[in-house]
Amino acid sequence: MRVAIAGAGNVGRFLAEDLARNGHVVELLDRDVDLVASLPPIERVRYIVADACEVSSLQAAHFDEMDVVVATTGDDEDNLVVSQLAKQEFAVPRVIARVNHPKNHWLFNEMWGVDVAVSTPHLLAGLVEEAVSVGMLVRLLQFEGGHTRLMEVTLDAGSPVLGSEFGSLVLPRGAAVVALVRDGRVVVPRSDTPLDVGDEVVLLVSAQCEDDEIRTLLLQGS
Repeated sequence: MRVAIAGAGNVGRFLAEDLARNGHVVELLDRDVDLVASLPPIERVRYIVADACEVSSLQAAHFDEMDVVVATTGDDEDNLVVSQLAKQEFAVPRVIARVNHPKNHWLFNEMWGVDVAVSTPHLLAGLVEEAVSVGMLVRLLQFEGGHTRLMEVTLDAGSPVLGSEFGSLVLPRGAAVVALVRDGRVVVPRSDTPLDVGDEVVLLVSAQCEDDEIRTLLLQGS
């Protein structure tokens, strides 16, 4: 896979190293000449001094050949510009953008060419809630331009589905169970697998499904 990363800060460098280690070909772009010159050589990583907000720079970096573009700069405006150019000018199949300030998260959508927006504060909040919350609906991750989200529910003693067989769950339209975690292990549920207290139900939910529909099904009465 060919990946272009805009921004050679700590996030961009770590991502480039990790992807290269896994066998992918990476181009790491940054307009800071001194920063790029100071970077140690890494196999499968090509460093490019360029302004990723300029179309000519992206043409020189062959963005039209990229499978994925990741905008990881510390400036949300730059990340949005890079994303839009990658998608609209070069038709990159997958564009991922870093959100630095949570208040800007709503901007990172398909209108700006963003397929997946990654907001560290939101991820941390979800992980904190997931660690301490039982009987609550926790949003773990939002992606695909905000149209799909990954959610988790840990069933408590008040859940109306306790004792029900997995196959009897009638989920709202646009929701699907992707994993069941029991005692710290992923369980492949069969249709006759009973749901128990402490089970973690992980769901993939589309925008057409409201959070309250999930709460009503799994948490009502808790």
